[in-house]
Amino acid sequence: MIKIVGVRFRNAGKVYYFDPRGYRISPKDHVIVETARGVEYGTVVGGIREVEDEKVIQPLKPVLRVATAEDDEKARKNRMREKDAMVICQEKIQKHGLEMKLIDAEYTFDNNKVLFYFTADGRIDFRELVKDLAAVFKMRIELRQIGVRDETKILGGVGICGRPLCCHTFLSEFAPVSIKMAKEQNLSLNPTKISGVCGRLMCCLKNEEETYEYLNSRLPGVGEQVTTSSGVRGEVHSVNVLRQKVRVLVDVNDEKELQEYDVRDLRFRPRRRKDKDKGKGKEKDAELEKELKQLEALEKKEGKSKLNDN
Repeated sequence: MIKIVGVRFRNAGKVYYFDPRGYRISPKDHVIVETARGVEYGTVVGGIREVEDEKVIQPLKPVLRVATAEDDEKARKNRMREKDAMVICQEKIQKHGLEMKLIDAEYTFDNNKVLFYFTADGRIDFRELVKDLAAVFKMRIELRQIGVRDETKILGGVGICGRPLCCHTFLSEFAPVSIKMAKEQNLSLNPTKISGVCGRLMCCLKNEEETYEYLNSRLPGVGEQVTTSSGVRGEVHSVNVLRQKVRVLVDVNDEKELQEYDVRDLRFRPRRRKDKDKGKGKEKDAELEKELKQLEALEKKEGKSKLNDN
């Protein structure tokens, strides 16, 4: 085991590990650390803890010091200078007639380099732009092209849920999201309804994927033949995934009738789940089963309280 401290350099940015080297460090403290691009000012996330050696990329760089009042003031001034750098860079982009959208500017803590983040439809020849910027700032210049998801992460905004964007507030890394996740959750496949501010599939589709996979594995498929607790066979017309209810088309007095059943009152061939790790899959299923029982107990309790109120 090795002691580490997690440090983040940007809002909702990736967390990097450093050696606390005996310093007393608490969450939200500011520290000065050495990174691949120089000395940086970061915010501590989670405090000091121990992790297994194989989870740490060696060599583990140390924390140089806990940030002083002078360091805090220098970081604040750098944030102010970044606004001026944005204006200058935008003017130079227009001067050279480059088809690129400037997103953000960032000074390294030691003022050794200034980075400009931009988006563009294709490759951009910005060599002349870099020369102009270097002549103005008298330091190393780095222009970094980013994608639309990174652009949204930096700029922030409000999602269709009415809350600040996950990627801008707490989501440190993007997880792969596929249309299969939307199908699994029985969502409309209309791009405008399942796409985020960035125009890509919403990251939150990943959040409930495991739960929906588990709940769907407990249900029969639409069109499948099932047998009810009374021995009547019928065809599945539709399912309610969250409530675990199934609407079945059964024969009643020579007529077709739709009836709703709890999934536990039906007999059918269960679906097979594809778990990458069977052991972990069983553990997750047990956790989800426990949560499902708690929700059912809560629903029953709320139902009784409503009856009492009436």
